[in-house]
Amino acid sequence: MKKTRVSFSSGGLVLEGILAVPEGAGPFPAVIVCHPHPLYGGSMDNNVVNSLSETLTQASLVSFKFNFRGVGGSQGEFDQGKGEREDVEVAISFINTVKAVDSERIGLAGYSAGAGFAFPVGFNNDRIKALAAISPPLPMFDFDFLKGCPKPKLLISGSRDELIPIDQFLEFCQNLPEPKECENVEGADHFWWGYESLLATKVAAFFTKVL
Repeated sequence: MKKTRVSFSSGGLVLEGILAVPEGAGPFPAVIVCHPHPLYGGSMDNNVVNSLSETLTQASLVSFKFNFRGVGGSQGEFDQGKGEREDVEVAISFINTVKAVDSERIGLAGYSAGAGFAFPVGFNNDRIKALAAISPPLPMFDFDFLKGCPKPKLLISGSRDELIPIDQFLEFCQNLPEPKECENVEGADHFWWGYESLLATKVAAFFTKVL
């Protein structure tokens, strides 16, 4: 694979990201990966984000991870979700300019708060064809709009997640329209330590199937 450190503009700020392109002839489907909450140590170097990005590229999908404003080398500061949603919008626009990417096959993945920031954008953006939420923080973000989402969607959480009651997760999933995949991974907590590879394989398989 070929990894490239890139920069792109969001609301007058310069953000950093890493684009990973598989070996071979494109264009390839692509997945944008959004990291956890900036105020709690979330960044594009997170263990789950790294594992997912690597696995996606090994599965012949372009992966694009980036730091939200105020994180790492990205300019600005945390903007209570508003600016972060703008960052997701421009990340979608950026990935559409990459020659190796098939612009008709782009997915959006968010881990924890990353799903909270990304999904309202991906839900409304026609360029996003599929959504994957890893440990979606249902008690902290309003995900009810997904009950009207016709796009393929994956929601995956761990049985030992201390932030998301498993009963709440399963009930929410039951109320979502098809097409959907919902999975509870036995033994995994919110941080997925020791379960990164299993998680990444499941998410990559979903995007391989639907994109």
